[in-house]
Amino acid sequence: MALWRALTHNRAFTDPYDDDPRLRGRSYAVPFARVWEAAHQIAQATRGWTVVSSDPRAGEIVAEARTRLWNFTDDVWVRLSLDEDGQTRVDMASSSRKGSADLGANARRIARFLRTLDARLSGSTRVNR
Repeated sequence: MALWRALTHNRAFTDPYDDDPRLRGRSYAVPFARVWEAAHQIAQATRGWTVVSSDPRAGEIVAEARTRLWNFTDDVWVRLSLDEDGQTRVDMASSSRKGSADLGANARRIARFLRTLDARLSGSTRVNR
């Protein structure tokens, strides 16, 4: 399934029910402000990313990511919100501007960001949903 997705899709996004566990987003038992600060710092520090806009009130970070090989520009969205249990929820989308297949680059980008966020908040309680 992952190979088929990589060869036929040029975007990836989190979904709580995705077959790929890397793309299920995150819920943290951590105050929103702390998760926001960590996510914003990671987005600013990620190699090849340029934060285009960020709005802590809306919980949105919009960035452009440059691919290493062909230097294409991809679009990245990070969305933070509170879920039904008051946990801080992090969801993402990443989309290629060119081509009909991304060879899995967008899913990997999301997975790397979320792994880095997990590590940054490692002393905190994370709930997968």
